[in-house]
Parts: sequence; C-alpha cells; structure tokens
Amino acid sequence: MAKKFEILVNKVWCKGCGLCIGVCPKKVLELDPQVKSEPVRQADCIGCRQCENICPDFAITVRERGTDA
Repeated sequence: MAKKFEILVNKVWCKGCGLCIGVCPKKVLELDPQVKSEPVRQADCIGCRQCENICPDFAITVRERGTDA
C-alpha cells in the first residue's frame, strides 16, 4: 500500500512567493485568496518534500500520515 503524506503550511510564515507551487511535481499546492500556499490536493502528494526544501521561510512541513489518518 502506498504511503500517504500530509502537507502543513504555517500561514503566518508563508509570504506567498509561490516557489513551492512551481516545484511540486503533482501540483498539490495553490495560492489561496489571501495569497498563501494551500495544499488543495493532499491525496496526490508523493512525499518528495521539494516544497518543504525550497520554502525560504520554513513555512511548509511534509509528514507521513499514520494508518489511522
């Protein structure tokens, strides 16, 4: 069974630069109306952590979801 991942965005730290959106191979992230990154397709996340690594403000955390999630 494939692993499931969850993307958490700290909206206070996110400045809406869009780097995470551009680097995501599965197009999981989009900008919300407040121009903050928002994971809109969580189920598509493959856990590559490119968004987490490119974020200059450390506003993104990718974690593996438990089997009960």
